[in-house]
Amino acid sequence: MTTNPLPQDCRVDPPARSSIVQPYCLGHGTLECFELGASRRFYEEFLGIECVHHAITALSLRLGMRFHIVCVEVGDQIHPCNVLNHWGLDVASAKEVDEAHANALKFKDKYKIRQVLDVQDMHGVYSFYLEDLDHNWWEIQYYANGFVHDDYFDFGDRFETRASPQPDASPAATP
Repeated sequence: MTTNPLPQDCRVDPPARSSIVQPYCLGHGTLECFELGASRRFYEEFLGIECVHHAITALSLRLGMRFHIVCVEVGDQIHPCNVLNHWGLDVASAKEVDEAHANALKFKDKYKIRQVLDVQDMHGVYSFYLEDLDHNWWEIQYYANGFVHDDYFDFGDRFETRASPQPDASPAATP
C-alpha cells in the first residue's frame, strides 16, 4: 500500500479497495486548445486560473487544489466537446454566478467565448455553462450547502449501477 503524500487538509484518503491499480489521488486531466497564448489569456484573465507553460505545446492549470489540467495545443486537430464534458468552477454565492454570467456575455467577444447558456438551478446547483474559444465547456456554479464534492461522496450511492455484460472468454466460446 502506498502512503498518501498529500497534506491532510486537502485530501480524502481512499477506502480499502481491491482494484488492480492503487492510486492515492486523481492528479490531473487534459483538454485541448487551438493556440496556447489565447487560451492562457482566457484562463488567467477571465476564469482566474493559475497557469504555467511547462512544455513546448502544453500549459498546466490549477486552482485551489493539488489537481491540475494539462492544456495541449493541437491546432486544427482539436476535438470539440459536448456540454456534458465540462470543467466545474465553484464560486461563493449565487450573486457571483450571476456576475460571472453577466461578464461572460459582456466579454464574449474579447475572450472569443462561443456560447453562454442561461443560468439555471439544476441538480441542487445554481450555475451556467459556457463554451470557450477551444470548444471546452466550463460550469460556473454555487452550491448552497458548501462543497458539492463532499455531499456527493458523504451521501454515497443512491442508485444501483448496472454492470455491462462481459464477453464470454471461455475457450469453448472461441471459434
